[in-house]
Amino acid sequence: METRTAQKQEATTALYLNESAPNITTTDANLCNSLQCYMVLTPPEKKAIGTICLLAGPMTFLENVLVLLIIASSATLRRRPSYLFISSLALADTFASCFFTISFLDFHLYSQNDGPNIYLFKLGGVTMAFTGSVGSLLLTALDRYLCIYQASNYKVLLTHAKAKLAIVLLWCVTIIISFLPLMGWRCTTKFDPPCSHLFPYVDRHYLALWTGLQFVVLFLIIVAYVLILWKANRHETAMGGPKLGRPTVKGQARMRIDIQLARTFSLILLILAVCWLPVLSFMMVDVTVTLTNKQQRMFAFCSTLCLVNSCVNPLLYALRCKELRGEAFALLACCKACRERTLANILGQRNENGSGISKKSKDQAVSESNPDTISESVDKQ
Repeated sequence: METRTAQKQEATTALYLNESAPNITTTDANLCNSLQCYMVLTPPEKKAIGTICLLAGPMTFLENVLVLLIIASSATLRRRPSYLFISSLALADTFASCFFTISFLDFHLYSQNDGPNIYLFKLGGVTMAFTGSVGSLLLTALDRYLCIYQASNYKVLLTHAKAKLAIVLLWCVTIIISFLPLMGWRCTTKFDPPCSHLFPYVDRHYLALWTGLQFVVLFLIIVAYVLILWKANRHETAMGGPKLGRPTVKGQARMRIDIQLARTFSLILLILAVCWLPVLSFMMVDVTVTLTNKQQRMFAFCSTLCLVNSCVNPLLYALRCKELRGEAFALLACCKACRERTLANILGQRNENGSGISKKSKDQAVSESNPDTISESVDKQ
């Protein structure tokens, strides 16, 4: 009897602690039973993260939409698999700018207490965007690898149809993996283990699966780009070596393009690693140990690096890809010419309307000055 009374008192005390202290630390999993365990940012931290998101989010959206418009407006770029993969990357980064900014600010700044389905739907959108971004970079790396190592058979190995099929498969797999928690693979014990301490309602086993897949994709990208850089270095040696002879003008131009593209995408890979490795490391640690509030706050700041990565990607394309930059200038020139034609048509219509109005006004003035001239002449006759 005394044992039952003591158990009731302990349960009452725990309930009182949960209700009166919503911001308790997550190191005690038994007391973490609300979304407040994940809303750990202080007011200055909220202001800093809000500033980052509000600056990077709209900029990322505009830049990637511009990249999509440039590629869509060029029939030449649309036919090339390389730019199809860049389009997939720009589309993923556009989604990231929308889903991440809205859901991140809604949760951490405005403390929106969504239900499990709504929260997992928002999280699925963010996961889909970033998974599609990393997957598109993998397709881009494989495309560059084939272009350099299988130059003679490149157009046969990677056709326009195969590139579109690869993009469709990538996004189908991405959507399925991203929305697995919404489809049922979620925590069954509210927020206690095996739940993640970084994402509410997310099972640690699912988080381990997703993080492991991202590490595998990053590893494959690194391997591809290391081989690309090695091949590019050999090209530079061949171009400058006196014993190997001089390559043809066409071959020299091709080598320079390969080297430039290799350096471009290697720089993208470096930025991707800097932005993603901290986040993935925190996720992997969360699978094995319980994170503190300080570590949760650090993870929130590291998450914004993923948005910064999506913001930097289109800048790299615009600055380092000659063809894309040339098409951008052509698109601007076309828009400028259309605007000038539109203004010329408007001015021409105004001039014609102005002449018609002047003539009509003159005739009306004459008739008003002699309103009865004709009738008087008839009467006189």
